Amino acid sequence: MVPRTGVTVDICPRDLPLALIGTAVGALALWADTPAEIAVPVALLIVFDIRVRRWRRRT
Repeated sequence: MVPRTGVTVDICPRDLPLALIGTAVGALALWADTPAEIAVPVALLIVFDIRVRRWRRRT
């Protein structure tokens, strides 16, 4: 048997105050003529809690 490796990505929204801050940061960046390719991912990283976990299951 070969050990199996994997990756789990958990995405969940943060608490409401941080979500509002992330939305405000994204809106402010777009209002200041920042390209959407930069503003939207930054706002999403503030709004969502993203965790990447590597795991290895032994069989």
